[in-house]
Amino acid sequence: MSDSTATSGHGPELLHHFSTAEQQRDAASLGMWLFLGTEIMFFGGMFCAYLIYRLWYFNEFAAGSRSLDIWLGTINTIVLICSSLTVALGVRAAQMGKRKLLVTLLVLTIIFGVAFLGIKGVEWYAKYKEHHIPGASFDASDLIRDYPQIHIDPAHEQIYFSLYFAMTGLHALHMIIGVGMFTYLLYHSMKGRYGPEYYTPIEIGGLYWHFVDVVWIYLFPLLYLIDRKPLG
Repeated sequence: MSDSTATSGHGPELLHHFSTAEQQRDAASLGMWLFLGTEIMFFGGMFCAYLIYRLWYFNEFAAGSRSLDIWLGTINTIVLICSSLTVALGVRAAQMGKRKLLVTLLVLTIIFGVAFLGIKGVEWYAKYKEHHIPGASFDASDLIRDYPQIHIDPAHEQIYFSLYFAMTGLHALHMIIGVGMFTYLLYHSMKGRYGPEYYTPIEIGGLYWHFVDVVWIYLFPLLYLIDRKPLG
């Protein structure tokens, strides 16, 4: 019996208000998709704000983008793609009842998530040292010096970095939640809770993780790649 084929009976993992394991799985999937729908609207608003300001202040956004470390951004993109693979393989391992493989893949997913956050922390610290954090200490003089051929308004430049920190910060928060979620799933996987008969939490956790990865796939080109041609 599996999540997708169970039609009757109350196993130990079946909550009392569900008739079948399939019904419970469908309800959990629907709940996660509804949640992700609200998250799409939330991030969508930030993307729209970014695109509008980018049209208004393209020089400042281009200069700000070129100040980011594209190699660290690329590495983080690769890290997240690898983590999506380990999550997908983890769901399959749970479906096949391969507990040791499932545990290994969840550990790898957590390592990838922590690695992403660590690299992002390095990027943020670099922006801190360059005084690119919005606020009283913000300073765009280095960008003005690096790109004398274009006009850069410090106030408009600060808008770019405000959106950069808001969007990457919110994404990092989702990553932290995801790492915590998979740590919980790892603990119960080590206890042998998940297998062919019950793997819904792994599958639902995978949906959340894939969503967070997809958000970064949009953030990376918007923040890092908006203009890599010579300015002027």
